[in-house]
Amino acid sequence: MKTDIIISGVGGQGILSIAAIIGLAALKAELNLKQSEVHGMSQRGGAVQSHLRISDHEIASDLIPMGEADIILSVEPMESLRYLPYLNPKGWLITSISPFMNIPEYPDIQQIISEIRKINKHIQIDADEIAHQIGSIKSSNIVTLGAASDFLHLDMAHLIEGIEEIFFKKGKSIVENNIRAFLAGKAEGEKYMALHDDSGI
Repeated sequence: MKTDIIISGVGGQGILSIAAIIGLAALKAELNLKQSEVHGMSQRGGAVQSHLRISDHEIASDLIPMGEADIILSVEPMESLRYLPYLNPKGWLITSISPFMNIPEYPDIQQIISEIRKINKHIQIDADEIAHQIGSIKSSNIVTLGAASDFLHLDMAHLIEGIEEIFFKKGKSIVENNIRAFLAGKAEGEKYMALHDDSGI
């Protein structure tokens, strides 16, 4: 078992929280784990990406080679496209299509969505809208994690335990909000799969 994941977005979107939750779930499953430092501009609005490698065998490097990522998990649509050269031919692109317009000439969002749809194996969700609908507007990153959860090869209970541990210090209501966001994202990802099969758009 091996899962290589690139998590991408911009500073302030909760990339570290996603990586920490996945990492905790992997450790609870007694799997080997290597994670790169977050690369890019860590300030709010700067591009950010992290490599996360999970395996039941020893892992040599914490960096994923080009063309070998099993999953690109992105909380920002333009950033999801940036890392496509890393995706292997059988890999999945799972992204929110809620744009973070952090540059003056942000591309037309419909053009970005059109490019995402060219990827045969993809899931796209409007994570900001889902987070808004469930009354947890700061949890769109966890919504996106939920949409990707079926592809991580990790027990859902371990992922939820990871959420509980990461947000424990922020109080019970924050933990509950994030679990609800995770489950809403998971349901939306499954709904997208059911509507589009696995053959693309």
